[in-house]
Amino acid sequence: MSRPTSAVRLIRAAALTDTAPYAYAATTDAGARLVFAAGACPLDESGATLAPGDVAAQARQCVANLVTALEAAGATLGDVAYTRVLVATAVREDLVAAWTVVHHAFGEHEVPSTLHGVTVLGYPDQLVEIEAVAALR
Repeated sequence: MSRPTSAVRLIRAAALTDTAPYAYAATTDAGARLVFAAGACPLDESGATLAPGDVAAQARQCVANLVTALEAAGATLGDVAYTRVLVATAVREDLVAAWTVVHHAFGEHEVPSTLHGVTVLGYPDQLVEIEAVAALR
């Protein structure tokens, strides 16, 4: 079954640097149905936090869980209009490690994103969480 074109349009601002690996803004078609995904956490099916201490591994699990939540709503990563990536760290390299995983997962769909270093996240040993907003026709 072929999927209709995404309701999301990525916007690149020519007046801003082109070195950022994401679009600076996104719009959605009029009448698009929005999907607000709760923060995807690095939890397994039993609710245990996976890969304590490993930012990249936790980011991969967060992306996998985000994909599952989006699928339940009829969406894909290509329908995402915005993400927020939270990393419990004060170390820039940890932020980069999480972002590298997220950026790779989204591929050519360089969705506008915000990357935050935060003090703590909700689950024991949790280092990464990913929020997303998607739009469907």
